[in-house]
Amino acid sequence: MSSRTDHASRSQLTFRQKVSRFDYTYSPYFYIAPFFILFALLGVFPIVYTMNVSLYDWHLLKGQGDFVGMQNYISVLNDPFFWNAFWNTISIFLLSAIPQLIVATLIAALLDQAIRGATFWRMSILLPYIVAPVAVTVIFLQIFNQYHGPVAGLLDLFGLDPIRWSFDVFPSHVAIASMVNWRWTGYNALLLLAAMQAVPRDVYESATLDGAGKLRRFWSITIPMIRPTLIFVVITATIGGLQIFTEPKLFDGRTNGGSDRQFQTIVLYLYELAFPRRDFGRASATAWILFVIIMGVGLLSFMVTRAVRTADVKTVRVGALSARAKRGES
Repeated sequence: MSSRTDHASRSQLTFRQKVSRFDYTYSPYFYIAPFFILFALLGVFPIVYTMNVSLYDWHLLKGQGDFVGMQNYISVLNDPFFWNAFWNTISIFLLSAIPQLIVATLIAALLDQAIRGATFWRMSILLPYIVAPVAVTVIFLQIFNQYHGPVAGLLDLFGLDPIRWSFDVFPSHVAIASMVNWRWTGYNALLLLAAMQAVPRDVYESATLDGAGKLRRFWSITIPMIRPTLIFVVITATIGGLQIFTEPKLFDGRTNGGSDRQFQTIVLYLYELAFPRRDFGRASATAWILFVIIMGVGLLSFMVTRAVRTADVKTVRVGALSARAKRGES
């Protein structure tokens, strides 16, 4: 009976009322549709198409060749140059991500304090992020010049031999990681600072009344309460670190990762397969292998970050409530 009544009431609506109801019901979907359409065209379709390309002997100029199945994946995994690029990527990732997150957290904690010119300092740490990667590379190439850079001058001052930043494995990884850290630390610090600003101040006041020092408050209150943002920063840093391309490519533009591939990353290896060698099948297989690696490392980072629990947020809140109760009784 009610369904008939609803149908009758809908049939009695005027055209303007029907348009208004349609706008109220469906307009939100139209507003968000452009994003999903672009994401499907520029995100989902290339991923699916890359999977298809990885199953064929695909040449850049000749196009699709014979179906080879998983042979491209087997060929890549049996290539020693891939594993060289893999370990280079892991090394640069660890040298950049870990110091970057630690320094970003400390900077955010400092900017969270009541300091003079807080807005100026918060904007200043974002400046490296807006500098073009090419400019960053030019600057750091001068800093890490083997004979004439500031680092070379400092080593000469202490009577140490020059370091072959562009030719030795570990020094080149340090130089590239320094560029990544300089560019992204401030950006991550602002994200963590925004999370720290959202922490209720009365929790800190209650902990202070209980005798907790600054270090204790930071370790037992700040870190647990910004954990969601910290997890986000860790995951994005993981994805960006494993996809690193610009810095090592510009560090030596004449090669794809150094004369001896001493700092060739997985993306540089993929780039070499795709364009100089024109082997799109193996390049696509490498892209999917990198995707699996990123998913695995990202999941591991997520699990580790969640497992590190120095204090429970609920415990902190209970402590704050008990401190308030004590103050009320006194």
